[in-house]
Amino acid sequence: MTPTGSDVGAVDWVARAAAVVVPPTLYVDGEHRAAAATHPVVTPRDGQVLGEVGWASADDVDGAVAAARRAFDAGPWPRLHPRERGEILQEFARVVDAHRDELALLVSLEMGKPIRVAHEIELRALIRTLRYYGELADKEHGEITPTTEGELSLVTREPAGVVAAVVPWNFPLTLAGWKFAPALAAGCTVVLKTAEQSPLSMLRVAELGVEAGLPPGALNVVGGEGTVVGRRLGEHPDVDVLTFTGSTAVGRHFLRYSADSNLKRVHLELGGKSPNIIFPDAPDLQAAADTAAWAVFFNSGEMCTAGSRLILHRDIADEVLERVVAAAGDWAPGDPLDPATRMGPLVDQRSLARVLGQLEEGVAAGATVRTGGSPTRVDSGGPYLSPTVVTGLAADNVLATEELFAPVLSVLVVDDEEEAVRVAGDTPYGLAAAVWTGDLGRAHRVSRRLRAGTVWVNCYEEGDLSVPFGGVKLSGFARDKSRHALAEYSDLKTTWINHG
Repeated sequence: MTPTGSDVGAVDWVARAAAVVVPPTLYVDGEHRAAAATHPVVTPRDGQVLGEVGWASADDVDGAVAAARRAFDAGPWPRLHPRERGEILQEFARVVDAHRDELALLVSLEMGKPIRVAHEIELRALIRTLRYYGELADKEHGEITPTTEGELSLVTREPAGVVAAVVPWNFPLTLAGWKFAPALAAGCTVVLKTAEQSPLSMLRVAELGVEAGLPPGALNVVGGEGTVVGRRLGEHPDVDVLTFTGSTAVGRHFLRYSADSNLKRVHLELGGKSPNIIFPDAPDLQAAADTAAWAVFFNSGEMCTAGSRLILHRDIADEVLERVVAAAGDWAPGDPLDPATRMGPLVDQRSLARVLGQLEEGVAAGATVRTGGSPTRVDSGGPYLSPTVVTGLAADNVLATEELFAPVLSVLVVDDEEEAVRVAGDTPYGLAAAVWTGDLGRAHRVSRRLRAGTVWVNCYEEGDLSVPFGGVKLSGFARDKSRHALAEYSDLKTTWINHG
């Protein structure tokens, strides 16, 4: 799909940013609604305050859930023909596309994503997601099972009810779309909690949804502290399904909230420490090295699927490492509003301080920083970190075990396929993995042995909306994307009819 809106390189994004107005509200029941408090929105671009956004209390959450409950129990959305819901989602995609420049700028300002990436990748993902589920909305059919004469059995999928979606800041529109689009397509209503760091873009998207035809209360957006808003959504008796993308620690809380309240279904997509294995018979070592750098430096490494553990066979380890270090030089951080920038800042100063502490701990335990590892663009006021490659790690080094969520690549060297599989699996996470080999047998063999929700062969982060996304082990168990996501937001009902 060709991006619409302005030519990214021809826009004065800094001038446009100066005109951005932050709404001091939530978006509930089809309108902006005052919140109990407001909270400053700080852009990681330069540490400046963009404005004050609405900050919800538990009572505000109750109001948003009540609006979604009314819209589900008595409103038109669940009762529309699925084709009509699909048409509205298609229109939603068109309206979002028409506001691509505006939304990309909000994403770039709120979490530091380079403007070109926000415009051409983040917005593309949301638009495609809305179109996909708009097209799929009326394609899910029920069943008629075999019975004896005089009986009829019907198995139907019905919307599950009110969905609470709690989303992270690293892909504020992509991951939100993966939640609310299939939920809406299934006939549910949604209360979406934005991350504390990225409250702006989804507020505007919800407003555009009403413009596209969503009835009031179908999509509500609230911002606020996770310990207040997230917890209240997790414990709320009128929330039927809760879907969450974020850390494993917070995911555990949502399971507890469900257990202590109404046993709502909880769908979790959690962290990762993904291995990227390169064997000597990889078809193109330069492509493998360039992709290994991309897999951990794209989005400043703030990806749950980031290929943060590079596992190299000893025969090609030195060669590939040199190429990866050279490729890191192409990822120097820059102003996210500059269309030439490939990598922006981390999301906030707290994240930068955390990562620097982890690097210090890892080096103290024996790791060597081959390149990077220090703050940069310090005078900008933003939390910028140079692309970092670390070698000489022991298996239990913090840099090899913990999800850093930063542009930090840990390099591990192995002697054979068996050791590569063992090292790759030496993690409690299981979100994604990659294998580079020209041997089809090895590709199948290693892929089958890797416990991960997605395995890429001779590529990284490839796929489309037709394939499910999610993990195993501490990476969770839910699936976003594909038609399988619709099952997360629907209930199976059996109707048995004795018609004599």
